[in-house]
Amino acid sequence: MDDAIEAKPRPCWIAGKPEEGQTELVVCHPYDGTEVATVSVPGPDQVQRAVAAAAAVATRFRGSPAHLRAAALAHVSEQLAARHEEIAETITAENGKPLKWAVAEVNRAISTFRFAAEEARRFTGELQRLDTEPAAEGRLALVRRVARGPVLGIAPFNFPLNLVAHKVAPAIAVGAPIVIKPAPRTPLSALILGELLAETDLPEGAFSVLPVGNDETMALVRDERLPVVSFTGSGPVGWSIMDAAPRKHVVLELGGNAAAVVASDWCAPADLDFAAERIALFSNYQAGQSCIAVQRVIVAASVADELLPRLANAVRALHTGDPHDPKVEVGPMVDSGAAERVRAWIDQAVADGAELVVGGGGSGTTVEPTMLTGVPATAKVWTEEVFGPVLAVSIVDDMDAAFASVNSSSYGLQAGLFTHDLQLAFRAATELEVGGLIVGDVPSYRADQMPYGGLKASGVGREGLRSAMADFTEERTMVLTGIRF
Repeated sequence: MDDAIEAKPRPCWIAGKPEEGQTELVVCHPYDGTEVATVSVPGPDQVQRAVAAAAAVATRFRGSPAHLRAAALAHVSEQLAARHEEIAETITAENGKPLKWAVAEVNRAISTFRFAAEEARRFTGELQRLDTEPAAEGRLALVRRVARGPVLGIAPFNFPLNLVAHKVAPAIAVGAPIVIKPAPRTPLSALILGELLAETDLPEGAFSVLPVGNDETMALVRDERLPVVSFTGSGPVGWSIMDAAPRKHVVLELGGNAAAVVASDWCAPADLDFAAERIALFSNYQAGQSCIAVQRVIVAASVADELLPRLANAVRALHTGDPHDPKVEVGPMVDSGAAERVRAWIDQAVADGAELVVGGGGSGTTVEPTMLTGVPATAKVWTEEVFGPVLAVSIVDDMDAAFASVNSSSYGLQAGLFTHDLQLAFRAATELEVGGLIVGDVPSYRADQMPYGGLKASGVGREGLRSAMADFTEERTMVLTGIRF
C-alpha cells in the first residue's frame, strides 16, 4: 500500500458519504504491534446525522425496487472478488488471523453478498385464499414481509469483514437502512464495505459506518430511530443490549463452547485420523477466536485410546507464528490481554487437576495450541467460552453420557457428531440443545446461506441471509375483497 495514502486517516461513512472524523483511531497489527492505519472517528453530531438520515430514508428505501438493492449487493460481491488480495491483507493486518483464513473470509463475504443479491430478487409475499369458509367468499390475503426500519449492526473483531457482511447484506436486501458499528480494534474491513456501497445507486442514508468507541454503543442501542439491533459478541454485552432496549427487535449471536462428540462407531483408522485432524485444526484456527471453534471434545471410551494420541500429534503439528506465513494456521490472539486470560485459564485448569498434554505456553499475543485431558467439570476451559486455542477432552461410556455432557453447557450454538449411525444422528438432532448440528465433522462448519444461531446463552435470532432477512422484517397482511377465482 502507498505510504502517502496510508498516512491520511481513512474516512468514516456518514449517510453514504465519506467524512473526516472528530478524532482519530490508530489500528495496530496484533502480531507485532506495528501501526497499520489511522481511522477517522465520527463525533456526536456526525453520529446523529447518520441516524437521522437512516430514519429519514426508511420509508422510501423500504419501497425501493428489488433490482436496485440486488444490483448494489451484486456490485459489492464483484468488487470484493476483484480486490480479494488487498482485502485479505487488510483483515490479517487489523485482526492478526493467518492470511489463509483471511482469504477464506473474503471468499465467504463474496458469497454472502451474492446470496443476498439473489434473495433480494425472490423475497416475495404469499397469497392465501380466504374462501375456505363461507363468510370469506371472494376474499384473498396477500402476506408480505416488510422492513421493520433502520438496523443498528454491532460487529465483533474476529470476522471483521464477513460478520459485518451478515448484517449489511440482509438489511440492504430487504430495504432496511443499516448503521454499522464495527469493533474498534478492526474497523478497516467495514470501512472498505462502506467504500464499495458508496459506488452503488443506494439512496442517501441507506448505510453509515461509524467506527466509534464501545462506550458509545448504548446511546445508539437506546435510540428509538433504530428499531432493530443486531449484535454479535460477548454474552454480558449482548444481554445488556436486550435489557437496554426491551421494546426493540434484538438479534443476539453470543458465542458458545462448542462440543465435538466422537461416537464408538467412528473407529476405522481413516475415520480417527480425519476426526483428529479436523478437531485439532478447528480448535486452534485463528487462535481459537471463533464462537464455533471446537472447545470440548467428548469421546466414547471404546475409541479413546486410538483417538487421543492422534489428536495430540495433530495439535503438535499445527504451525504458529507470523500470520503472513502461508504455513501458519494459528497466529496471534487479538491482543496481549486476551492471551494472558487464556493462559491463566489453562494454568488454573492444570492446578485443579487437568493434565496438560500439549502446549499451554506462549508470550505476548501468542498462546500455544493446547490440549487438556481430565479437566474438572467446573473449570472455565470447560464451562465458559475460552475464545482461544484450547481443547479439553472428556471420555464417556456411552452416548447418553455424551449428550448429557453437551447439554450441561449454558451455551447452545453448534455441536459436531462423528458417527456413521443415521439413527444416532437423528436422535442427536432432537436431543442436543444447540442451534446447529454438524454430522461427520466439527461444529465449526458454517455455510453462509444456512440459518445460524444458538439457544440458551448463545443468543436469540438467526443469521444466514434468508433467516436474517426474516428477522429484519415483519409480516403485513392486505386483504382484497370481491375477488372471483
